[in-house]
Amino acid sequence: MPFLDSLNWRFAAKHFSSDKKVSAEDLDTVLEAIRMAPTSFGMQPFHAYVVSNKDVLKELRAASFDQAQVEESSYYIVFAARTDGVDRVDEHIEALAAGDPEKLASLEKMRSIRKKSLSKKSPEELVTWARNQVYIALGFALAAAAELRIDSCPMEGFLPAEYAKILQMPDTLIPAVSLALGYRKEGPERPKFRFSNEDLFTHVS
Repeated sequence: MPFLDSLNWRFAAKHFSSDKKVSAEDLDTVLEAIRMAPTSFGMQPFHAYVVSNKDVLKELRAASFDQAQVEESSYYIVFAARTDGVDRVDEHIEALAAGDPEKLASLEKMRSIRKKSLSKKSPEELVTWARNQVYIALGFALAAAAELRIDSCPMEGFLPAEYAKILQMPDTLIPAVSLALGYRKEGPERPKFRFSNEDLFTHVS
């Protein structure tokens, strides 16, 4: 089915059916879409927790103002922004070199430029930068789920500190946004609405 039809089909499901679960294969497709999403410098400054444990989901629901889709989902993905952007440069360069000394040497200029760029940012700016990359990945996950006809609900309504505690996140990660995946228990309450092209776009030719 055409991509735009998939986007028109999707909506933020508030309740998921207990009769049908997202398959491991389809989950892997969504996760691969997240992995392949474009990010600044290609550095992927985030980490995602894929939660299906019922006890943990119950705790996360309590830290999400009792929103049912957290616990009802087949999988609940919590995206966390990394705070160690400068250190991530080294990880990225080393991974690109793949143990090849010559390749590593050729990447030193790239390492220097990226470290210089990110070192200019305050800790708060680094978190904002990382959060921006998280939302790109979230968008790709939403699109991939829609193409698979998997229902989803992106969520910001939770207590980040509680999430970090429940998921035992290291200090270098900050919960940013989450995504519930499953199959709709009921359809949307109202027809999909989007503002017109005229409202949203200005063409400068």
